[in-house]
This record gives sequence, structure tokens and C-alpha cells, in this order.
Amino acid sequence: MSNRSRLVADAERYFVPTYGRPAFVLDHGSGAEVWDTDGRRYLDFVAGIAVNALGHAHPATVAALVEQAPKLIHTSNLYYTAPAVELAKLLVESCFADKVFFCNSGAEAVEGAFKFARKVARERHGEGKHTIVAFEGSFHGRTMGAVAATHREKYRQPFMPVMPGVRFAPFNDLQAATQAIDDDVCAVIVEPIQGEGGITAANDDFLQTLHEQCDAHDALLIVDEVQCGMGRTGELWAYQGSGIKPDIMVIAKPLGGGLPIGAILTTDAVAEHLHPGDHGSTFAGGPLVCAVALQVFKHLSDPSFLQHVREIGDYLGDRLVELQAEDPHVLEVRGCGLMRGLRVAGSAAAVKDAAQEAGLLLVPAGDDVVRIVPPLIIEREHVDEAVGIIRHALEVLA
Repeated sequence: MSNRSRLVADAERYFVPTYGRPAFVLDHGSGAEVWDTDGRRYLDFVAGIAVNALGHAHPATVAALVEQAPKLIHTSNLYYTAPAVELAKLLVESCFADKVFFCNSGAEAVEGAFKFARKVARERHGEGKHTIVAFEGSFHGRTMGAVAATHREKYRQPFMPVMPGVRFAPFNDLQAATQAIDDDVCAVIVEPIQGEGGITAANDDFLQTLHEQCDAHDALLIVDEVQCGMGRTGELWAYQGSGIKPDIMVIAKPLGGGLPIGAILTTDAVAEHLHPGDHGSTFAGGPLVCAVALQVFKHLSDPSFLQHVREIGDYLGDRLVELQAEDPHVLEVRGCGLMRGLRVAGSAAAVKDAAQEAGLLLVPAGDDVVRIVPPLIIEREHVDEAVGIIRHALEVLA
């Protein structure tokens, strides 16, 4: 039995079967490329599900790990460490926020944001103002609170009853949003670009309506930028072009360069309702992950880097539009920057599998949308190679 076959067999024997993985074993990566244990090379346009924004083995992340690991890896949140303080300062200075709470994942950030919102509402208004409004197509995580605000029933229904008090409204529907947000609502959560929901962008007027209705009913507006934030759209934060100012933003995926970290960014008006003991995490904001995240954020927030993302993102968008014009199986090109989706006439999973066989890693976003979220460091030659493989992979739909 080959080493690959042994590893796959052991995985099938010992892992809880919550994932359907292909029968190869990834071994190492560099930039936008990864290799398996058989030496086969893949162009990685999944990037750890929009996590590896700087690609694999980026010198800055490796250097930060090597420098910090011999000093301090973990202290808990009982003590200050310089990497966490410095990272919090940079995050706050980059956006609307005044304060940061570190956690370990996007789902944890969403859970904490819901707790913050309900605490604020209880202190301001007493009991009864606890409803959270989320939207059709949403995905906010898999823990019991986050999955309660996740619209797709396959993620939510098997685990009912999940957290009560969530109301869903149609996405990008101004009238429905206005009707859904009333005085019992403590918070509204929205993705500026839905990831799992098919790479669907929120209209500016929709986000502005949410902001206005939250103000009118003293509810908090939570923007979920776990997948679409930190440069993926070509702007540092996806909400910034809409003219709104949220009360809370949740982030995670790219922040740690592959290490687990999330964050809840809030205004002082929210943070003043939170006190020692209200929320916590043993591992969150540790010195090792924050030292790496600090370097990742410095790279991703650099204006010249964001300009690169815009330029390559535009080039990717143009190539995908060309592909749509050539192939009737491509029904729509969605997204912006380096967060793109192809809605296809058929199975996105089938296209993903065919591309994988040809050496390109992709991931679906729903049944009929192929998600394209490469590392933000890619160049035009990577785009050309990927589009060529996608063109070939679309033949499976015929």
C-alpha cells in the first residue's frame, strides 16, 4: 500500500465523517501552488477557503512564527502581550471600530457579536428586545447561535432546536428588510458579499436601508466580513464603499495567515456595556497567532497591495466574462476583486471535480455556483492557467 493510500485509509478509519475529501494528500505549498504526496502540483484557487490570502509559506508569516515561537506561544487572556495589543491597534485604526475582542474563528466571532448585541439591548431596554434579523442565502457559521442565523436548511435543520429568536428576510429586498426590522430586534447581521450563499453582493441601497432601520429601532448592525473582508474585494473592508458605519464587524479567515484567529470589532457605544466576565476565551488572541496576524494584516492593508488585488481582480473578472460569452453553460459571473463566482447550468461540484483532475483546486458556493477565492498574491499567469482549466472543466456539463 502506498503512503497516500495508507493515509487516506487511516483518515477514513479515524476521522468523524463530516467531510467528503478527494483521495489525495496535500504535502506542501508555495505561493499559489500546492503539491500532494505523489508529487502532483495543483494551482490553489481555494486558498484554505479564502484564508491563505498571502498564499502558502509566505516569508513574512514564516518569519513571524520562527521569531515568536521561542518567546511566548500561549499566556491566556489573564495577561497582556505586545502582539495582541499591536494587532488590536492596527485593526481599530483601519475602520469604524473603537475596540476589539479576539476569538479563534469566524463562528466564534458571530457568537460573541450576538451576545454583545443582546447584552446591549437588555441594558438599554430590558427584556424582550432580543430578535436577530438575518437574510436568505446567509452563512454565519456552524455553532448553535451562528447556524441559527444561517439560512440554508441543510446546515440548520438537523440540529433543531438551535438558538431561538432569529428572523430571516429576503436578501437585497428593501421593503422586506424594513418590515422585518422592528422594535423587538436587537441586531441585524449581513454579509456585504455572501460567500456560501453564491457570491452574491449586497446592494449599497440595501446596506444603507439596514443602517437606517437599525438606527430607527435602536438595533445594532453587524457586518460579517469573515470571508469577504481584509482585501479580498480590492478594498480593505467590503462595507466601506457603501457609505455605512456598522456597530459591529466580525472577521476571521485571512487574518491569521492560516492560524486560527477571529475578531469582533465594535464601537465604544457597544463596548461600554461589556464588563469583566461577560465573555472570554482561553486561547484567543495568543501571542503566537497575533504575531503572525500582525504581519499578515500589515501586508494586506498596504495600499499598493490592495491596488494589486484590484488590478488582478479586474483581470480575472474580464477573463471570466469572456468565458461566459464563449460557453453557454456559464450563466452569470458574480462578485468582485478576487472573490468571484460562476453560476453554471448544472452541478458546480461536477465542475470542481473536473478542474481538480486537471490540476486546479476550486470550491462550490451552493449547488450551481463555482467559487473562485485564490490567494491575493496571484498574478496574471495564474489567472490565465485557471481560466484555461475551468474552460476545459465546463465540458463536464455537456
